[in-house]
Amino acid sequence: MSGPKPYYLTTPIYYVNDKPHIGHAYTTLACDVMARFKRLDGFDVRFLTGTDEHGQKVEKSAQAQGIEPQAFTDRVSANFRDLAQALNATTDDFIRTTEDRHRTACQALWQRLMAEGHIYLDSYAGWYAVRDEAFYAESELTKDPDGTRRAPSGAPVEWVEEPSYFFRLSAWQQPLLDLYARRPDFILPESRRNEVIRFVEGGLQDLSVSRTTFRWGVPVPGDDAHIMYVWLDALTNYITAIGYPDTDSDLFQRYWPAALHMVGKDILRFHTVYWPAFLMAAGIEPAQRVFAHGWWTNEGQKISKSLGNVIDPYELFETYGLDQVRYFMLREVPFGNDGDFAHRAIVGRINGELANELGNLGQRVLSMIAKNCNASVPTPGSLEPADHELLDAAAGALEAMRRAMDRQAFHEAIESVFTVIRQGNVYVDRQAPWVLRKSDPARMATVLYVLAEALRHVAILLQPVMPQAMGRLLDQLAVPEDRRTFADLGEAGRLVPETPLPKPEGVFPRYVEPENE
Repeated sequence: MSGPKPYYLTTPIYYVNDKPHIGHAYTTLACDVMARFKRLDGFDVRFLTGTDEHGQKVEKSAQAQGIEPQAFTDRVSANFRDLAQALNATTDDFIRTTEDRHRTACQALWQRLMAEGHIYLDSYAGWYAVRDEAFYAESELTKDPDGTRRAPSGAPVEWVEEPSYFFRLSAWQQPLLDLYARRPDFILPESRRNEVIRFVEGGLQDLSVSRTTFRWGVPVPGDDAHIMYVWLDALTNYITAIGYPDTDSDLFQRYWPAALHMVGKDILRFHTVYWPAFLMAAGIEPAQRVFAHGWWTNEGQKISKSLGNVIDPYELFETYGLDQVRYFMLREVPFGNDGDFAHRAIVGRINGELANELGNLGQRVLSMIAKNCNASVPTPGSLEPADHELLDAAAGALEAMRRAMDRQAFHEAIESVFTVIRQGNVYVDRQAPWVLRKSDPARMATVLYVLAEALRHVAILLQPVMPQAMGRLLDQLAVPEDRRTFADLGEAGRLVPETPLPKPEGVFPRYVEPENE
């Protein structure tokens, strides 16, 4: 395949029975950082998000509001599209499962599975959680003191008996285990991989993949009395968006299999058991990786509507700044672990790392250049070992970032750049350009040039995480907009001496607590 290497990544499609919250923002943000990083690294990226709009839960939510399901989903889907824009997410497509292209893809996949003998008609009797749109075995349930049975998620379950089509999931136990063994990084993090393997080793039952008790969904081809199970419908979105069922199309050939499905840990099973089984049964290669991230708590408490502590992403952006929130959420905890969104913690990151370490380095360097170098890029002289050390560290950060990003270890990727920032702050203190201004102006110019170059590297590397703030820092270094990719790092994009620089302005103000009225 000629041209840049393709990289297709997806968020889960978000369920439209409620408004977006911090969990939705987190997944989209992580994917956006990944997409931006890969684009800067020369990849041909396709980034998909969207909304899951079918199922009994949506039908009930629409009925409760006295409106048609389509009108309900139109309104709620728009909220998720708006959130992606508010996050400054660089999505290439936004898919809705109510679109014609998706119905076509779902029915084509169904017909393929049916033709291959993987789907059969029988009847279903078992426990079903409307909230999860999922079936559960008796052994998975717990009982409240009043006898109410609950799914592992806490959702109440109801006994369902109806005719149903079944997917022969039991036949895919060994092929799935073989897939996990053949591709150890298919499921990350490792703890989630082990969880899925244990589940599959425990034995798989055939999966009910149609319902007759509601109408809001994709009709089963040739049997309109049945609606396709919402998860078979929803998961198909990933191939709908690249042209399925036309598997010979340029889009499908280029981008499938997907490089990365990013999901929350609560929907891991659907993406690592059902989805690869559906695909393999249809003769389609599974995605290269499914990464399940953790959940956020709020000041140490589980987030729930009943506690009234649901975190509104828009309030966070308003309070702390968008780039600051983007930074905090990927810096604070190892991606894959659960994290706590605490006011004290985000203020600590903003004032400690962003203002004191990165912001202060930028402000000091640019202010000294403005004052002592005729407000233009200094002209360096010969470099000393300390200069090479800082420049080499700046140039070497990309490889460390690549290794971390390819494991979705965002916090490690960020730390590899902050190592350079801290080294820059030590270098400026040791070289003391404010002293050199009088004793050795030529050496001062060299030191300031080296610092400006280190800043250029830092700003280019941190663009995926904080695109607006790093764009402003690169503007202040007079780096042209077409010279801000990873290919421009090192010698290729060195700052040109005597280039005029704009007046320096702080990029990261300290967070100051609002005074009580």
